[in-house]
Amino acid sequence: MDFTNKTAIATGAASGMGLLFSENFADLGGNVVMCDVNEAVLAEKVAAINAKGKGRAIGVPCDVRDYGQVCAARDTAVEAFGSIDIVANFAGGTAVRMCKVDFNTYPEFPDVPIEVYDWGIDVNLKGPFYFAHAALKQMRLQKSGLIINIGSISGAEGDRYGVDYPTSKAALMYGLTKSLAQYGAMYGIRCVCVSPGPVLTRASMANMKTPLGRAAEPQEIIDLILFIASEKGQFINGENIMIDGGRNAMTRLVQP
Repeated sequence: MDFTNKTAIATGAASGMGLLFSENFADLGGNVVMCDVNEAVLAEKVAAINAKGKGRAIGVPCDVRDYGQVCAARDTAVEAFGSIDIVANFAGGTAVRMCKVDFNTYPEFPDVPIEVYDWGIDVNLKGPFYFAHAALKQMRLQKSGLIINIGSISGAEGDRYGVDYPTSKAALMYGLTKSLAQYGAMYGIRCVCVSPGPVLTRASMANMKTPLGRAAEPQEIIDLILFIASEKGQFINGENIMIDGGRNAMTRLVQP
């Protein structure tokens, strides 16, 4: 795969799969605009990518909940590289975990402060929505582009405690991805959602059952995304692609 002269914006790019995507994309010759709220770590990761001397990376501190910051990231990408070929929405996480909610203090869904769930919906759903709205202004001018949403097996399974996460992910997997594909088609713009099952970005993910008996390596998820973005994946559009080791095919009643 060759992404020379292509530009990607990646959110959540200072860690996890957002960082891995950025590293891969630059290794394959592309330019990557890395967005994250952790400015110090972001600068370190950008420097490491640029030290390789392959594709070029720039860092943009960005809170995906702030539309003004999202638009600033878009403008930075266009000013630096002249186009936005891919937006990859990696930023996200289950709010009760990310906000370190104490289960003993807030044992059930109605007990958790609503501000926690607001955070989750804002990051996991409104963030990708904002980036799509902002980036499509540029992609429409180019008459080309790809938006990659990141769903989750949770969007199909639900979660009785971390309710914001499956709610947001299901919206990405179906409503947002299909709607953007419908709109973008007249301008040559695609939208695809990639929905992982358990991924070893955290050790605890190994405890989630799959018919294959393991969780995914993060690189396996990134390889699928790169294929979709490459010349070989150009006919994939408006679809939610599960990459879950068959977990979605399991009988729900036997899952933990």
